[in-house]
Parts: sequence; structure tokens; C-alpha cells
Amino acid sequence: MEIGKYNELRINRSVDFGFYLADENGNEVLLPKRYITEDMHEGDMIKVFVYNDSENRPVATTEQPKAIVGDFAIMRVKAVNAVGAFLDWGLAAKDLLVPFREQRVRMLAGRSYIVHVYLDHESNRIAASAKLDKFLGNRPPRYYHRQKVEVLIVQRTELGYKVIVNNMHWGMVYQNETYTDVNVGERHTAFIKQVRDDGKIDVTLSKIEKIRVDDLTYRILKAMKDNDGTLPLNDKSTPEEIAHAFHCSKKDFKKALGQLYKLRLITLNDTHWTLTT
Repeated sequence: MEIGKYNELRINRSVDFGFYLADENGNEVLLPKRYITEDMHEGDMIKVFVYNDSENRPVATTEQPKAIVGDFAIMRVKAVNAVGAFLDWGLAAKDLLVPFREQRVRMLAGRSYIVHVYLDHESNRIAASAKLDKFLGNRPPRYYHRQKVEVLIVQRTELGYKVIVNNMHWGMVYQNETYTDVNVGERHTAFIKQVRDDGKIDVTLSKIEKIRVDDLTYRILKAMKDNDGTLPLNDKSTPEEIAHAFHCSKKDFKKALGQLYKLRLITLNDTHWTLTT
């Protein structure tokens, strides 16, 4: 049974205040009565999140926290006391502590911060840390070109956005390759551009070129059909106009137009593209 993670457990026995769930080794944990639904019966296997309550006893819940042990996430500070800051973890019965020693700057109630969720093996308690560097880059980055990854947006910089790649490494998404609104705390599917010799990772939020351009041709056709068969953009339109209309680069836009033209789906009429009839 893993503390701070999701577990598939069997409903072992019923008591007045809930169900006791058991793992394959017979270890039990309580699922309080308020989480029990009519479709749960003894012998069923159910997926629950297991954490420690205020008395450091394991307890199960069907609620989903904003992050499990090993994850990074953005969370809001609900309160600060002499022990540290308490985050809104997404669990009704439990907030997540960030001890003062794990804060990069003194956290303030009402503010949101990116943190890492970890299990303190000395106390066996789940806690969070805002000192992200010590949880990242602890193994060599072994990614290949165009590999699909998951990123968490951490910080906006002059170059673009600093991101966490697959919960393991720092990466960078460059501003000039971002065509949609991106906000700190969001998770996105991304693709590896390159891993530099110094270990730094360049990431793009755009799909690989062929898929990206194919998607764009469909969106251009739809936009033209919705606009009486015309497109008020052409090869001379500015990158800003194109990005505003289709959230893409001018390079991809021209490739998509070329693809549609070769298929004889569109023609150039003066300064506008039109659908062929």
C-alpha cells in the first residue's frame, strides 16, 4: 500500500463508520463512511487515494488531490502558522503542509505557488516543497527528437516559459513558438525539440510538423466555409495577423495553403484565397 498515491484495494469488511480496504498482503486502511456509494460492496476492487490523517494514521478517500507524491502542481495557500504554510490540496479533510525550511520565499495566504509533493520518510508524513531544483535533474535527460512529453508551466521569462518535463527535468518553451495563451500552473502535452550538450532541454507545444500542418489545413478550410468561402489572409499577411487567426506560425500557414492549393481545394483571387467550386 503506497502512502500518497492511488491504490487498487479490495473492500475487505464493513463497519459502522465505513469500509476497511485491504491490499494483496492483507494490510488494511479505512475508507470513511462519507465516501461510500451504493454501488460499493464487500469483495469489490476500488481505486482510492491513501494519505495520513492529522494523527498520522493511513486513511483512504475517493477524492482526487491536486497532486500525488512525486508530482508538481500549483496550489493556493489557505493559511500560515508557526509550523509553515498550508495548501489547498483538493481534499476536504486534509491540507498540505509546506514547512518553512521548504519555502524559497516566505509564503503568503491567498497566493499560489508551484510545489513538489513528497513523502517525508522520517515522519512518514506527506508534505510539499517549493525548492524545486532538488527534485529535478537527478538523472540524465534521455529524450529523443519529437518525443511526446507532459510539461507543467512554472515561470515566464524573457525567452519564454520555464517548464517541468515529465516531473523530472527543467525545460524551456520559447516565446516565439507559442501561439496560444499559456499560464503558470497549466499542464500541456509537448514535444522535445532537442537536448543540448549541457543538458538543457528545448520543448515545443506544437505538434510535429506533418500533423501540425494537416490540422491547420482542416482549420483553414473550416474558417473559409464559415466565411462564405473566402479567407481574408494571404502570403503577405503579417505573422501577427496569422497567429491571431490560427494560432500558428506564418511558415506553417504558407505550407497549409500550398497543400490546399495542390489539392485544388482553393484558388487565389486578387488578394484573397477562395474555395474552389
